[in-house]
Amino acid sequence: MGSTSAHNNEGLGRRDLIKRSAALGLIAVPTMSFLSACASGDSGGDEKVDKGKKTEKNPLGVNESAPLEIVIFDGGFGTKYAEDAKAVYEKTYPKAKIKFSSTQKIRSQLQPRFNGGTPPDLIDNSGAEQMDMGVLVGKKQLTDLTPLLDSPSIDDPSKKVRDTLRPGIVEMGQFDGDPVWIMYYAYTVYGVWYSETALEKLDATYPENWDDMLALCAKAKKKGIAGWTYAGKHPYYLPFSLYPFIAKIGGREVLDKIDNLEPNAWSDPAVKAAFEAYYELFKKGYILKGTPGIDHIQSQTAWTQGKALFIPNGSWVENEAAKTMPADFKLAVGAPSGLDSSDKMPFGTIWASGGEPFIVPKSAKNPDGGMEQLRIMLSEASSKNFTQSVKSLTALNGGTDGIELTPGLKSATAALEKAGDNVVNPRLQDWYVKLQKEQIGVAGLGEMMAGRATPAETIKKIQGFADAAAKDQSIKHYKHQ
Repeated sequence: MGSTSAHNNEGLGRRDLIKRSAALGLIAVPTMSFLSACASGDSGGDEKVDKGKKTEKNPLGVNESAPLEIVIFDGGFGTKYAEDAKAVYEKTYPKAKIKFSSTQKIRSQLQPRFNGGTPPDLIDNSGAEQMDMGVLVGKKQLTDLTPLLDSPSIDDPSKKVRDTLRPGIVEMGQFDGDPVWIMYYAYTVYGVWYSETALEKLDATYPENWDDMLALCAKAKKKGIAGWTYAGKHPYYLPFSLYPFIAKIGGREVLDKIDNLEPNAWSDPAVKAAFEAYYELFKKGYILKGTPGIDHIQSQTAWTQGKALFIPNGSWVENEAAKTMPADFKLAVGAPSGLDSSDKMPFGTIWASGGEPFIVPKSAKNPDGGMEQLRIMLSEASSKNFTQSVKSLTALNGGTDGIELTPGLKSATAALEKAGDNVVNPRLQDWYVKLQKEQIGVAGLGEMMAGRATPAETIKKIQGFADAAAKDQSIKHYKHQ
């Protein structure tokens, strides 16, 4: 499983071959405040519905006639899977009146309700306007989901819900100690997504090392095809392939140091090498023209139209880009190409983790109902429905028996099998949303990949952001245990 390269015998690795360009001017990027108001009080949080009677069929003691409010993020997975699960709740508790809504403006619409103590009972806290999970946990605004995890699963009451989940799902929902604040419902495989058909037309296979990646991009350029594109307006998509690339080069401990906000973590040689490799894509003109100015949908559309070979993304892309994806596209995901033979981790190292974070607010009126809806969603029937509907795995460990896997899902499953234990799960996007999205993403990587900052300048800038976050006593800090 080791990385190979036609240049390994020359005695020089990619680290020695990549040259830094002359410094370019930095352009300041304004930032916006994320969830700063969520620090305010919990007024209204005492108006809970009465508890119901716990029974074998109602292990959480749901009040069978209590109203339930659910808000779902309307993104790459759509909302039908959640509406279908809601229908199961309605059939189970026919006296309950359910208010169901969806939005792409999670923070704009729900932050004021958190502040006023009147949030919904269950929220899919996802998307560009995701509320800062670290802040919500730090300000004690979420319900501990341990009762859900310790309740019997719907399919096999002899098993607890926690025992039916994929490895790492429970730990992802923990921030500091035993409580579990978040239930990640989807299971996402991140990486470099591509069309096998496009590579076949170039008589190429997915490159396992950076020399071969650059050679393939050069070959594509001669045919008028860009090597890469990405969500230029949301450059925090770049880490979906960049972070596991860093881990492959320097080991998973490099990502742990970054997550822990350790001093000089971003100055690690693995970070420098990875940034310089990605910057080389810009320097050689291998990025689709205009990419810095387009969003995730526009970049995905350009990619499905064959204007670029590769795009960093998550496994939701198969569903989100379905309308523009040709029938013969043969969607696939690749783990990050290696740098050279001195990489610490083997080819196949990939980022895979829980996605679609569901939360039950602490001041919700019907938290038991919110957890019961999640219990329903974690049944095999709901899980299969999700997988068939949106072409993605769920947190349920299994739930794919009898399902004909789509090309992207089949590729993602194969990537997980190839990775084995070499799966990384950086937590920065969960612990420090503002740092990850606004600062590392937009102000850092976005500027570098647009050619407005060198790797050295970008590393220095990002380290400054990380140091400031580490010193900020207004936010709660987390560390790998």
